[in-house]
Amino acid sequence: MKTAISVPEAIYDAAERLARRLQKSRSQLYAEAMAAYLLRHDSQALTAAYDRVLETLNPQSDPFVEASARRVLARSEW
Repeated sequence: MKTAISVPEAIYDAAERLARRLQKSRSQLYAEAMAAYLLRHDSQALTAAYDRVLETLNPQSDPFVEASARRVLARSEW
């Protein structure tokens, strides 16, 4: 999809330098930047990304960590 946007000259120049340094096209750089921005501002997608990472971790809990967490929570005001 083609689109036309306006960006401040300083941002355009910085993006051009980065695209050259990364050896990417301007379109690819802007598309990746927009995808990252959208992901950062989509709480459901962010939660899903966190969930995917957590699924890869060892699900077994550490008894010491659990006991410590319970003590901290018991002293915390909710």
